[in-house]
Amino acid sequence: MWAKSATWKAVFQRYRLWFLQPVVVFFALAMPGHAMDFSTPAHEMKTQLADRILPYWYDTAQDTNHGGYRLADDAVKGRSTPAEKQTVTQSRMVWTFSLAQLEGYSDTRRNYLSAARQGYHFLLDHFLDRRNGGYFWTTDLDGKPVNDCKLLYGQAFTIYALVEYYRASGDQGALAHALDLYHTVQRHLHDTKNGGWFEHADRTWQPLSPGDPRNQVEVIGYKSANSHLHWMEALAELYDATHDSDVKQSLVEALRINATYFYPDDPSRCAFHRQFDWQPVTVASSAGLSYGHNVEFAWLMIHAEQVLGQTPSWQHFYALLDHALKNGYDHQRGGLYYRGFDNQPATDTQKIWWVQAEMLSALTIALKHQDDPRYEIALDQELRFLKTYQVNPATGTWLYAVAGGGKPVDTTLANSWKANYHDVRAMMKFIDAFAGD
Repeated sequence: MWAKSATWKAVFQRYRLWFLQPVVVFFALAMPGHAMDFSTPAHEMKTQLADRILPYWYDTAQDTNHGGYRLADDAVKGRSTPAEKQTVTQSRMVWTFSLAQLEGYSDTRRNYLSAARQGYHFLLDHFLDRRNGGYFWTTDLDGKPVNDCKLLYGQAFTIYALVEYYRASGDQGALAHALDLYHTVQRHLHDTKNGGWFEHADRTWQPLSPGDPRNQVEVIGYKSANSHLHWMEALAELYDATHDSDVKQSLVEALRINATYFYPDDPSRCAFHRQFDWQPVTVASSAGLSYGHNVEFAWLMIHAEQVLGQTPSWQHFYALLDHALKNGYDHQRGGLYYRGFDNQPATDTQKIWWVQAEMLSALTIALKHQDDPRYEIALDQELRFLKTYQVNPATGTWLYAVAGGGKPVDTTLANSWKANYHDVRAMMKFIDAFAGD
């Protein structure tokens, strides 16, 4: 009896996806060559972007008095006054409004290029350190620097925004600022001995000491997967726009470092941090992996390789995606969990907005590369989960975090860490792939 019970349990575990999918999914699996049609949800998403989501950010986030963006809104508590303006989210807003202009979402009511332009000038007027180079971490609402540190994470998103604004506006000055910032970072943060980049400096580019309270991202004294991922992301866009040979060399280096030390093709070995000489970090606080960062790197790696003219590492891409689907995906409700360890089931089952966005991007790119029922099912589930649990019905924007079962645990819509870059980017990728316009 015990043997039979164990056997049936094993069968169920192996084929649980079949038992848990709706009937329509069963038939999608049962009919070889049949592909799900995502054109309807893609058109619905485009309508949501055009009519609700982008207008929400345009109407509520722009600071019409001082410039830049005021980010403080909650689906339950409503809008409030933010305490600061932070370079990452200010840059992300410039980037998204620039993309909205490029994708044709501007109309007679809302000019997204104008929304990007005023944010671009706020960055130059208030965040740019014209004496020492680089961009400060935070200012007050008027634009006076509050935290004048130079963090690699913030410099990366500033370049990302400057390049996209250049594409949308044709302003060569924006591209010149991006290239100048790259050279400034290279002079001060590039590790010429071990490769990679240091991540934490003060106003004059002197290294911050461990424990410095001015640091607000990653850990002083280590190199991080997070910052190196986004530095690679920025370099890919800068090289695509300039074809500068120095930028190319840095992009090749960033791609190699990320793929070797932080996001290897054995996903169980992914790491949050490394020592400056790339030795492992063994403290408990650095243990584990992030499913959202893993799948984000997967598709950004493919993009970087394509920009460089290299053969895309699809096997590496699918290894990271499959690991996330096996260990970190909710095959009952849809949605990607937050964190886990090695090849074990997820230990943190929150569903964070940006994690869902990166999974949406990765699944979209996977299916545009090749049809596969597994990814179709996961993408269909992801869309259903977002629509049912993550999307705020009043605005169309996404809640910061919900529990594994879908109950809201953080109803933030906008703050110093949450703008519109991850989710709007993912939606536009999905729309471009499946709307067929």
